[in-house]
This record gives sequence, structure tokens and C-alpha cells, in this order.
Amino acid sequence: MSGPKVRLERAPGEPRVARIVLNRPEVRNAWDGEVVTLLQRALRDLGKDETVHVVELASEGPAFCAGADLEWMKRVANFTMEENRRDSAELAQLFKALDELEKPVVARVQGAALGGGTGLVAACDVVVAADGAIFGTTEVRLGIIPAVIAPYVIRKIGESHARHWFLTGERVGAEEARRVGLVHHVVPEKDLAKATAAVIDAILLGGPAAVVEAKHLVRAVSTMTPREGTAWAVQRMAERRGSAEGLEGLRAFLEKRPAAWTGKPKSS
Repeated sequence: MSGPKVRLERAPGEPRVARIVLNRPEVRNAWDGEVVTLLQRALRDLGKDETVHVVELASEGPAFCAGADLEWMKRVANFTMEENRRDSAELAQLFKALDELEKPVVARVQGAALGGGTGLVAACDVVVAADGAIFGTTEVRLGIIPAVIAPYVIRKIGESHARHWFLTGERVGAEEARRVGLVHHVVPEKDLAKATAAVIDAILLGGPAAVVEAKHLVRAVSTMTPREGTAWAVQRMAERRGSAEGLEGLRAFLEKRPAAWTGKPKSS
């Protein structure tokens, strides 16, 4: 292995895009306690960085993330109940931080994304997967359960599919993962980077604050009744229309020019 277990970088030629890269290809990017801490730190730092508009979650090597590291699991086998509680709480906080990051997160997935790897995918906003990618909540085959990733996986694929996946521990391909809602785009692996970049470019066309508000919108309205959702949405829409970003977007549309946040010249 060369370099840190988790690498944080800017996308070449696009400073508005930060990339979190799992960098343990020799163990299929499995996570241990250090990886969990490093991911939490990266998410915390990116959440404070106003120059970052989109985050890409990627990995080195042939696998995205194979779940828990074997050596780490050997240590966990000797944990006390209290140690297990603390460790589980740290892991749960990682998925919560990824899910609630105040930036859109796009996952670029190749190879195996199993157990916690599927959890990372579920907590991202948009997922682009290679056609050979494999997903699965395989924990029951180790005598445990996919507890800390459950809120995110169930929200993405629904209770029916979650029952199937959680109880059988079966691995599924990228097309099946797309069918049930975990994955949004499936492309040949040679096109994975290009397809992920296209999704990111599409997000960058939106107003940065509006994109974050849209993420909030989905989370908030999905837990409301139609009446509650309507009242909340009316207020948010009024606020966005009157915002500097909303006014710029409207003017740009009427003047048939790119909005200022796109970075494109008015003559384009």
C-alpha cells in the first residue's frame, strides 16, 4: 500500500469537486477503525469548505469496498459489550455524516461493494456503478446483522427488498441494484470515470445552495404528510425565489445566458 488509507483530493481541472478515495486496494478497500476515523474527518472538513460544491466517493483498485477488514474483525471478536457499543456508534456516526453532508455526494463504484460498502453506497446521493459491480448485505453469513447501515439501505431499496437482501445475504449485480433503487447509472467499467464526471457536471449546473436545499427537500418531505409537505414546500420555494441565487438563476434564464455559478462566460 502507498499513501494514506483515505485520500482527499480535488478533481483535476475542477476545484469545486472534492474526491474522497479509499486507498487500501490490497484488502479490497475494507474498512477498519482508522479508516472510519479518516472518513469522518474528511467529511467534517469538506462540510466546512465553501469552495467544494460536489463530493465524489471513489476507491483505488478492483473493488469499491469489501466491508470490514479481516484483521479488524479478529480484534472485534475479543471486544467487551461496551467496546462493541462504542465501535458500533462510531460506525453509525460515519454513515450519518455521509448521509447528512451539506454537499451532494456521488459514488463511483467498481467491483465489490459488500456489507459496509453497500452501506456507503446507500448513504450517497447519486450512484454510478460499473456493470461488473457486486452489492450485498452479507452480514448474516457472519452471524451478525446489517444494523448500522439499515436506515440507509432500507430507505433506498424499500422494506421488501431489504428483507430479501438482509435475510439471505445474497450478492446481487449492478443491474439488479439499479432495479431496486440502490444504483442510478450502470455503465461499462471503461466508461465509469466519464459517466461519473457527467453526473457531477450536471449537478454543477445547478445553484450550489439550491442543490443543497434540494437534498434537504427530499429528506424532509419524505417524512411528511402531503398537507405538511405542501406547506413546508411553499415556504421554502418563496425563500429560494427571493434569494440572490434564485434571482440570478431567473435573470440568467430570461437573458439566455449561463448563470454566474457555472463559471461559463456570458457569450457561450
